[in-house]
Amino acid sequence: MTIFLEILISCLIFIIVAGGITYFKPLSMINNYPKPIQEKAKELGLIKDEQTSNSKKTIIKKIIAFILLVVILAFVVHKYNDADTFFKGFIFSYIIWTSVNWCDALLIDCLWFCHSKRVIIPGTEGMKEYRDYWFHIKGSLIGMLYGIPSCLLVGLFILIFFN
Repeated sequence: MTIFLEILISCLIFIIVAGGITYFKPLSMINNYPKPIQEKAKELGLIKDEQTSNSKKTIIKKIIAFILLVVILAFVVHKYNDADTFFKGFIFSYIIWTSVNWCDALLIDCLWFCHSKRVIIPGTEGMKEYRDYWFHIKGSLIGMLYGIPSCLLVGLFILIFFN
């Protein structure tokens, strides 16, 4: 039961944070938009190179977020799921990771992003990429792969710091 509550809370936090930022400042999340939309926004002068998904600044932000997420997941699964081994840390954190990943893909991306006028950047209104469900599903599948080393690190963190 605890894992379901953790998943629910994690999904709600993710929806509030990611959805809120996208809702109020769509350009601040441009690095998560499909590449053609990023390129068009750059062409229109709405964003700079460092705001795209391949920029050094974006990659550094994602690495910092990744490290914080690993540490937070390790503490959560250790404290609330009694994850006291490498394997338990990996499994519990991967279940949470994958759940939030698919919550993002299905609820935020496919249901909201693909249908909301609020996320459309001025000058890119007619672009078909706003309704590209496959972009989001593919991103979630890739996210599941990113979850493996992330959650292996959670297990390692638990092994080193909680044993």
